[in-house]
Amino acid sequence: MNPSVLRATPNGVTLAVRAQPGAKKTSIAGVFSERGAAQLKIAVQAPPLEGRANEALVAFLAKTFDLPRSSVALVRGESSRSKVFLLRGLTLDDAQRKLTGLA
Repeated sequence: MNPSVLRATPNGVTLAVRAQPGAKKTSIAGVFSERGAAQLKIAVQAPPLEGRANEALVAFLAKTFDLPRSSVALVRGESSRSKVFLLRGLTLDDAQRKLTGLA
């Protein structure tokens, strides 16, 4: 998995995500790269209405990284397909291990 989708911060790790709402099931669909910036592409079953896709992404990321939902926060891209999530309390090494295990 491309490690550039993750960045260490003082509070945890940020994860760059490219959302694909309206999919048959919620799952990781690969890595999306645009203008040299990589994003983890996630197909989301929920529609992009009233924040449902964002909530589904929070739940999916919490489960994927074994974190409580309260430790996953959307920090940028609320109404965009390109989003950045903060995974509080997670180290960069732990996050990379989790993503590598999914590939």
